[in-house]
Amino acid sequence: MEKRALIIRHMKAMCDDRVSGQLKAAGFALDYRCPAEGEALPELDEGHVLAVVYGGVQSANDDGYIDEEIAWIRDWVLAGRPYLGLCLGGQLLARALGAPVAGHQAGRHEIGFVKISPAGDNGFLRAPLHVYQWHKEGFEIPDGAELLATGEIFPNQAFRFGNAAYGLQFHPEVTPEIMHGWMKEAAAMLDAPGASSREQQIEDAAAHSTRMGRWLENFLFDWLPKPSRRGNGAAVAGREAC
Repeated sequence: MEKRALIIRHMKAMCDDRVSGQLKAAGFALDYRCPAEGEALPELDEGHVLAVVYGGVQSANDDGYIDEEIAWIRDWVLAGRPYLGLCLGGQLLARALGAPVAGHQAGRHEIGFVKISPAGDNGFLRAPLHVYQWHKEGFEIPDGAELLATGEIFPNQAFRFGNAAYGLQFHPEVTPEIMHGWMKEAAAMLDAPGASSREQQIEDAAAHSTRMGRWLENFLFDWLPKPSRRGNGAAVAGREAC
């Protein structure tokens, strides 16, 4: 029986990334939905094994389809389904579980590679890691959720709710090619408070991108439902596909 993964994106034109590449390698068929383009989200009984919700330029505090998406996420997660939220996707999970999302009190952004650290001995992160970021808002930790990773500017960097729902503030899915595309498309954001320069991001990517990708491989291997581990594909990421 075909394994289906629901991929919720907030921008239509997106390159393949490390997460989608590893899901394909693990044998998943990817069902892409973009609520921002009016595409409907599926019913819970349509056979999707997991859901990955990506980032975007939207705010988790927007109304309209964002409110509808939050309600869908709440139903999905409370049903015990595996969920991975990346940046905006993590913020939407926090909102779905009753926690606020807001900008930094001093107007700071995180754009570029930023160091995060483990929040206790929870197995999520074994040592500090530089991860790619591009955001100006952050989430609080919902009641009943576990803080997994912390940062200096935005202290809440990752949390887990239940056994299989994860909210990440960062972008481990980003390849160097995607990073260059974002810097070109949103060049004005590189002047925002707290943003790393283009030159610094290129230097940091050379130093940290490979290790971030290896961490993501290990995380996804542990997170994916066990049947998807069969074969040799689950240990291979779609690294530089774009």
